[in-house]
Amino acid sequence: MEAIARKEGPARWDEVSLGEVMLRLDPMEGRIHTTRHFAVWEGGGEYNVARGLRRCFGMKTAVATALADNPVGRLVEDLILQGGVDPELVRWVAYDGVGRTVRNGLNFTERGFGVRAAAGCSDRGHTAIAQASPATWDWESIFGSGNGARWFHTGGIFAALTESTPTVAVAAMAAARRHGTSISFDLNYRESLWKSIGGKARAQEVNRELVRKVDVLLGNEEDFSAMLGIALEGVAEDFAELPVAAYERMLREVAAAYPNLRMVATTLRTAHTATRNAWGAMALCKDEMVHVPQRDIEILDRVGGGDSFASGLIYGLLLGKPVEWALRCGVAHGALAMSTPGDTSMATLAEVERVMKGESARIAR
Repeated sequence: MEAIARKEGPARWDEVSLGEVMLRLDPMEGRIHTTRHFAVWEGGGEYNVARGLRRCFGMKTAVATALADNPVGRLVEDLILQGGVDPELVRWVAYDGVGRTVRNGLNFTERGFGVRAAAGCSDRGHTAIAQASPATWDWESIFGSGNGARWFHTGGIFAALTESTPTVAVAAMAAARRHGTSISFDLNYRESLWKSIGGKARAQEVNRELVRKVDVLLGNEEDFSAMLGIALEGVAEDFAELPVAAYERMLREVAAAYPNLRMVATTLRTAHTATRNAWGAMALCKDEMVHVPQRDIEILDRVGGGDSFASGLIYGLLLGKPVEWALRCGVAHGALAMSTPGDTSMATLAEVERVMKGESARIAR
């Protein structure tokens, strides 16, 4: 495996994400089917990475997405603005009045507690971003000398939206490659998105092709199995124990199948309950295995933890830090993001560094 290249010279953005930004409706401590009140957040697997890099790590980021031009879309835009992510690449689509042809995605999500697992219900058909084409954005302009980005991120959620979204990702990746921008891809398997369009077979057909164009591949054991057909051997269905040797074999198999990859990383999660998980990570880079052992963490809202892991990891790589530092940064940021409500991180860099050092949660005042 070759080393991850760092793009030198000026760039408008440190990172650009491509994906859907939905309005998350959160019943807080309640249930979707019994609540009378929802809190609202913005969120999306690819967007959450850009927001984490901006709000926690102070990097310049943008999101390439599309929204229906109505009050719900403008609420999502307002939340994006609050997160500090550049909305320059948001494309607005005229609304037809009722959503027959275009609408904004909604994501109803329960946090879970104790023995009750987190649960989600998506309402995202016919959304503006799902109708995007390779020509929706001028990728040469985005990644070229007039603007430029040091890093590009997208993933399997965006690729699952419609038949056309993988072609958008391919066009973006090709332009990023031409301009020396590093490319990361989070497999992020979602059964609900694939089941009506061919299931795992279609997911593997699409994602195997996309992964051939990527530098840094992220996922967990289910992602690698469902999206690439590379299974984790020797682990029970409840994932009560995660043998390091089995994960190492899986990562090396992925790297052997896709020699273009410069890093493969996986989170390590054992869900004892919805509110107590063991959390860690492993990565293979330059043929060296790096392991951040699991530690038990308390969880308020697990949604977005993997995305915050990705943004912490990417932050370390953009800084040119050692892989072990970047991996620990990702694990710490993911743990902190799961301690607050919503998809996105509310952590500060100082908090991430404190967790990386193993310091306690003693009150700071």
